[in-house]
Formats: sequence, structure tokens, C-alpha cells
Amino acid sequence: MKTLLLTGFEPFLNFPINPTEDIVKELDGQSIGQYKIIGKILPVDFQSAGDLLIKFYHEINPNAVVSLGLAGGRFKVTPERIAINCNDGAADNQGNKFIGKKIDEEGPDGLFSTLPVQAIVDHLNENKFPAEVSNSAGTYLCNNVMYQMLNELKNKEISIPSGFIHIPASHELAVLQKNLPSWSQSDLVNAIKLALKVINTNEEN
Repeated sequence: MKTLLLTGFEPFLNFPINPTEDIVKELDGQSIGQYKIIGKILPVDFQSAGDLLIKFYHEINPNAVVSLGLAGGRFKVTPERIAINCNDGAADNQGNKFIGKKIDEEGPDGLFSTLPVQAIVDHLNENKFPAEVSNSAGTYLCNNVMYQMLNELKNKEISIPSGFIHIPASHELAVLQKNLPSWSQSDLVNAIKLALKVINTNEEN
């Protein structure tokens, strides 16, 4: 059976809950299509998150890599089209803060997802889960790990599906953080399962 490395993040900033953490823990060990899911949680730390993701990749040697992140304020599931070579934004959980710093001084300015992002969006919408392609993963940890994983694969000349999917807040988080659009945790899990099925189907074709 093929393997898929699925990652989420710990809570960060003013979000005391990160629903990606719960999704990854629930799906860890499950089989979706031809994939066995191996779930890992990443720290919200510019200095270590990308390195840890790459370490997991080389330990597991998966056939696909999907990272999940919380986009508090978005109301759709949004697969990211591109990651940019830039760290910026608020301080991470360790207090690291960067202003326009390159992730890799020698790396390309941007790297496109190798996930079938439009097919994922189409399949989610067909199944009544609101989704759209996002053209900006921001400049925080989500963009950082997406870029670092794609850059590693590019440098090693490895061709596998790899990319990032942002999700809305869960209802549990929205209760604690007012004015956030939210989904039920079960809908978030089911949407990600559908997205992973699309990746599986796309690899078979």
C-alpha cells in the first residue's frame, strides 16, 4: 500500500485550538484509497517546522505529502496553488519574527503545488463542501512548510504530489474566538478525506 504523509499544526497566535491537529490525529493510520495515512503534528516555529517536515518525509518516504493549516477567517477549504520564498508576519510560538526574509537564499521565488488543486476544489464543491483555489498561502508557517517541502522535492528531483490545504475554523474554536466563520469538525475531516481521495485517483490516472 502507498503512504501519504499528512501534517497539521499545534495551536498558535490567539487560536487556543487548531482543528488541523485533530484532523491529523483522527486520520492517522486510516486507509484512504490506496494510501495509508501517516499523521504528524508540526510546531509553529520558523526555525524547526520545515526541517521537521523534511525529516518526516525522508524517514517515511511517502508517495504523497499534504500539509494542513488553519486559516481563521476563511469560510471555504482552500488548496494553495503556490508557496513563495518569504517569511513574514507575527512572531511564531518561540518568539521568532521575520520581515520579508527569504526561506532559502538560493531558492526560487515561488513553487507551485503538485497537488491536483482544481480537481480537489471541484470534487469538494460537487459534494456540497465549499472550496476554492487560493493563490496566496500567506507568509507565515503554512507558506513556510509548503515552500520547504516543495523545494526539497525539487532539489532532489523527486516527483510526487505535494502541497498545502487551508481549512476554516472549527465550531469549537469559533466559540472561543468570536466572529470566525466555522465548520463542524466532522465536516472538516470529511472534506479532507475527499481531498485525499482525489489525490489518490489523480495518481492512478
